Amino acid sequence: MARYKLSEAGLKRLDKPGIYSDGDGLFFRVRKGGSAQWFFIYRRGAERNEIGLGGYGQGTAPVSLVLARQKADVIRDKLARGQDPRGETKKPRIITFAHCMDELLASKAGGWTNDKHRQQWEMTLREYAKPLHDLPVANIVMGDVKDCLTPHWLERPETADRLRSRIQAVIDFAIAHEWRTAGNPARWKGLLDKVMPKRQKLTRGHHAALAYAEAPKMIAKLRQSMGTAARAVEFIALTAARTGEARGAQFDEIDVAAKTWTVPAERMKMNKEHVVPLCERALEIVETMRQRATGTLIFGGGIEDRPVSDTAMTKALRLASPDKAATLHGLRSMFRDWAGEETDFPREIAEWSLAHLVGNAVERAYRRSDALEKRRQLMDAWATYLATPPQKAS
Repeated sequence: MARYKLSEAGLKRLDKPGIYSDGDGLFFRVRKGGSAQWFFIYRRGAERNEIGLGGYGQGTAPVSLVLARQKADVIRDKLARGQDPRGETKKPRIITFAHCMDELLASKAGGWTNDKHRQQWEMTLREYAKPLHDLPVANIVMGDVKDCLTPHWLERPETADRLRSRIQAVIDFAIAHEWRTAGNPARWKGLLDKVMPKRQKLTRGHHAALAYAEAPKMIAKLRQSMGTAARAVEFIALTAARTGEARGAQFDEIDVAAKTWTVPAERMKMNKEHVVPLCERALEIVETMRQRATGTLIFGGGIEDRPVSDTAMTKALRLASPDKAATLHGLRSMFRDWAGEETDFPREIAEWSLAHLVGNAVERAYRRSDALEKRRQLMDAWATYLATPPQKAS
């Protein structure tokens, strides 16, 4: 087999993921994301062996093409002498949870919406996830995660929920980088939900959230009212929208054929246009309000066509809710709790449905194409749950 197929200049132009041969067992692997490594492959009988030779152009000890060839020559010499080239290789590096955590936080460095959000992530993982820091990420089991969550689970449910979600994100990061082959032990549905103590209700910060098990009762009561405020509250519950997004909603933002609602950037918290998939009941509400409308606002009224007030919506919610402390913003928390605890939809889909930024800019661009239909499936399932007769709701 010919040697020296690659060149230093050619290596720098390789950006397509794949494996490239330099000849006689020396290979160059380019991974998705741009990282690259050298490795040597040889066979002894039916056994295939692979020896890593180091990363290319990265880290504190990058391996150039010249050095990779020198390392390959050493291996070939040992093979020719009948020696085992693996005998003097270093033990594989153990990737810890702390290493993955640092790498994940570094990857998100340019995507934080504000400094407070960054600080919350860092504090949660660096302080509350300390019991996991020194563990090999490949060996973490559900019991390790449970022990980490337990001190916060009942006394600080909001903290515990965020901690679990961020631990899951770190381990997902490890799986994506092939540092772990097993599943994610921090996943809620089907795993931790079977072993963690039940919590009566989860609140998000200062916004009290109705327990999602009570949501069908609330929806049934809302539908008994003909008022604009009741329709607006139900619309928010069905779409998981923020109050300001719904109050300012206009009929020309609704695409009935596509079953979508496009919220303009100026009404979004992230200042970025957001397309919301609408279920059949949400479309019914829009049509009902269209028939009684006197202006452009879906939930408006009066001579000046002002939007329905927060006060009126809060009153409608309190009249319908079994929990009188529930808030309008808590409806979003209620949806998120249900999605995380009662469905198998990926965490990212639930977060996107709340118009939260997930991952870095590259990840968001890569997944944007299919997120809408996946979000539609989730929101349709949520609408079905809300319409469940209260006596049958779980």
